[in-house]
Amino acid sequence: MIVTEEKNNEVKSGLKLNVKTIVGVCIILAVIMVLAGVLTQTVPRGVYDKNKEEMIIDGTYHEIDFKLPVWKVIASPILVFGSENIVTGVAIVLFIVLLGGTFLILDERNIMKYIMSVIINRFSDKKYILLCSVIFVFMALSSIAGVLEETVTLVPLTVAIALSLGWDSLVGIIMSFGAVAFGFAAATFNPFNVVTVQKLANIPVFSGLSMRLVLFALSYMVLVLFTMTYARKIEKNPEKSICFETDKEQREKYKLDDINLYLNDANLKKATKTFISFMLGAIVCIVLDFVFSLSGYLSMGGMALLFTIGGLAAGKVSGLKGKDLFKSFGRGIKTIAPALPLILFILCITFILQEGKIVDTILYKVYGMIDGVSPYIAVLMIFVFVALLEFFIGSGTAKAFLIMPIIAPLSQLVGISGNSLVLTYCMADGFTNLLYPTSGLIIIAIGLVNVTYGKWLKFSWKLFAGQLVVSVAVMFFSIFIGYH
Repeated sequence: MIVTEEKNNEVKSGLKLNVKTIVGVCIILAVIMVLAGVLTQTVPRGVYDKNKEEMIIDGTYHEIDFKLPVWKVIASPILVFGSENIVTGVAIVLFIVLLGGTFLILDERNIMKYIMSVIINRFSDKKYILLCSVIFVFMALSSIAGVLEETVTLVPLTVAIALSLGWDSLVGIIMSFGAVAFGFAAATFNPFNVVTVQKLANIPVFSGLSMRLVLFALSYMVLVLFTMTYARKIEKNPEKSICFETDKEQREKYKLDDINLYLNDANLKKATKTFISFMLGAIVCIVLDFVFSLSGYLSMGGMALLFTIGGLAAGKVSGLKGKDLFKSFGRGIKTIAPALPLILFILCITFILQEGKIVDTILYKVYGMIDGVSPYIAVLMIFVFVALLEFFIGSGTAKAFLIMPIIAPLSQLVGISGNSLVLTYCMADGFTNLLYPTSGLIIIAIGLVNVTYGKWLKFSWKLFAGQLVVSVAVMFFSIFIGYH
């Protein structure tokens, strides 16, 4: 069994978060948190009445005599632990912690290198087919079943594969988390976006599938074209990569001088099969979650649990036993711990806005702006509004329950069909998961590969621009043909 024993190598194993990225984004989020606090003191406070399902009742907006005490803004990092959003926050934190612990075991025991060796052995002469296939699988999982957070566990693997095939870390991120975000935007059956929005808009669930399939195909083409063009450029000249310097340590870490050394290790093969069997179980959880509409609880919980148990089991099969196994897991947790303040800042921003009673006010103002304009202008305004709201409220389901009772009837009055509204909502909500610093997941993903947020924007802005063009074209076409 090939195992790295030296202390120096232990330091190199596992996930390594870029401190500069984490600190920089935390500063940005702290500024946003302060600005949110200022809004609660300056914007008129108002609320809509809600029914038993906590859905807004149209026409009931009224201003209230209320101002969030400043001390609550200051104390939000503590008060947030008593809010309804803390359950989601704790789930994400737990997911991230388990990712760090598990990945270090996989890395230290060379299971990652075995997986890479197998892939290189089979796809070295057809790696672009592999790239297109991986993107399609991740997009389809997200588009159909609503997979998002779960794929963070696979970012380190796709990054390692991308590096071993001659590309860079950014290609690896796009292959996994990038594809998932685009799949969310091009949702076909996604229970969190499509099903929820269609129910709230009072249109048949899963109706209008044809246009969503067209959107999926166009989004896939944009993502593949962008990724392949960039990958070919990096393959020809690696120094053109904006993360060339920061990738050096990663490339050295996953350097495979002799892949047969790993492929011929029977114990390593057995450990890898053990891990993969648990990951197949996680996929079953995702399928069952979608079939039985379990709102993501089974898929996220199943992925976290089975990923962790699979990593521990694989470590044990590889020869790591007892205290050593859990010591490795503990070291892995330490490597990912710097990401936890990100989640706290994001939760605080949402907490301040909700407690400050200004979210309904913003919705009311948007309602007034859309009323009476042409359907083409209205659909653009809805798209921009949802995209901006995503900056503060990351949950697609939460946003849908917040705005659909108001936006859905208004959109019909200005000539936007229910399924055109679904398309617009999904596109605005989806790929912005790759854009905003308040999307903790993308910050963690780029932090894992030592890429700063500024470099990420420099790399990805053309991708966002291309998808924006596709989104506007699809929205306008759906209005033009009277898509239902």
